[in-house]
Amino acid sequence: MSISGRWWSDRGSASIFGVAAGLTVVLAGSTVALAAATLIARAEARSAADLAALAGAAWTRAGQNVACARAAQIATANHAAMVSCVVDGLDIELTVEVKGIRAVARAGPVRTMGGSDAT
Repeated sequence: MSISGRWWSDRGSASIFGVAAGLTVVLAGSTVALAAATLIARAEARSAADLAALAGAAWTRAGQNVACARAAQIATANHAAMVSCVVDGLDIELTVEVKGIRAVARAGPVRTMGGSDAT
């Protein structure tokens, strides 16, 4: 028993508060880091999809196999996995995945307002 007659004391409560505050800071930091990693993965997926679609669009005249193979090479070089690839005429649309985040990109020739190929 303490001198004041109480059976408990406040001794050590600052340590518990300090540990709780420290864990709160670590949890908040982890949450921010996870959110940042997701944003970075989304940006990487979009960039990889755009670059792969542009590379594939240059090869659409050679057929879907050639265009999609070239797009897959560029996607792989950008640390992305190609999920799907479809060639429709001179347009290519593909989906890539980076760290669980998917992005879709489409590329093809520039069109005029009427929808025909630009010359």
